[in-house]
Amino acid sequence: MVRLPLTPEEVERGQRLGALLRLARGERSMLDTALAARVSPETLRKIETGRVATPAFPTIAAIADVLGLSLDAVWTEISQPECGVGPIDSRHYARERLAS
Repeated sequence: MVRLPLTPEEVERGQRLGALLRLARGERSMLDTALAARVSPETLRKIETGRVATPAFPTIAAIADVLGLSLDAVWTEISQPECGVGPIDSRHYARERLAS
């Protein structure tokens, strides 16, 4: 089975997802969060850095649950493209979300 390349929109959505999860995780360690969600720390790291732009739904559901995020809120946040910007800088995205 051949996997099609991701669209730029999918890549950006993955970057927004990673930024959102990092922001929600706050000071909690990546290891503690991953273990509580029953995913590997490497999987969480890849999602948070945007290297896995389209993670499996059960993975995101488990991480969101551990972080106290509703799936509706996650979808709302990541499906809102930033107006007029190229690839998302997750540090900027997180600062903007903290300010609002």
